[in-house]
Amino acid sequence: MNQDATWKPLYRTGAIAALIAALLFRRNIGAEVSLFTGVEAIPTTAADWYTLLQANPFVGLSLLAVFDLVNYLLVGVIFLALGAALWQVNRNAAAIALASGLVGVTLNLAANISLTMLSLSQRYTVATSAAQRADLLAAGQAVLATSPGTGTLVSLLLVALAGLLFSLALLPTHRATAVLGLLASGCDLAYCLVFPLTPVAPVYLLLAAAGLFWMLWHLLVAWVLWKYAKE
Repeated sequence: MNQDATWKPLYRTGAIAALIAALLFRRNIGAEVSLFTGVEAIPTTAADWYTLLQANPFVGLSLLAVFDLVNYLLVGVIFLALGAALWQVNRNAAAIALASGLVGVTLNLAANISLTMLSLSQRYTVATSAAQRADLLAAGQAVLATSPGTGTLVSLLLVALAGLLFSLALLPTHRATAVLGLLASGCDLAYCLVFPLTPVAPVYLLLAAAGLFWMLWHLLVAWVLWKYAKE
């Protein structure tokens, strides 16, 4: 079996992951869920989060970005497939992009607080003393204070850098896919650079624009990887 045939299952898996990511990748998915379920305001305290997570865990977890866990796992698979596909095209770019992307994915998974808050809410519900509840409320506030934090921002930057490098490697042969990737990663990189200096509402338009470009990029990457699998 030659090297290309060896990687075909990974290309197919990456294509499927990209299609699923295109359906799931919406950065306002928490707001969409809350809109259809009647949640009027996002909780601000640990006690309010615990109440929401116990009353409606799907909505609470959505608002806490639990879907990012799935999406970033899918992105990791996509990056692995792209790294294999582009290894012979531009080995340096593929290696740096793959390393940056996988580190970014790992950081995002570690920084996500959704499952931690769900676990704390469950423990709070069954706590039998006021002291235990006070400790769990303090723990919840501490977790909330870390999100979004430096890890989330660095993760976004590294994943955007990976998308940029992969898109540059795709530019000679898959121009439309590359251009969308450059637009998406460019918006995310601009957000990462501007947000620490000016964390104001208009900056979030960069995230919204990047989200739209990433969704389209995932669809085209699925086609590219499937094409590699068939060749």
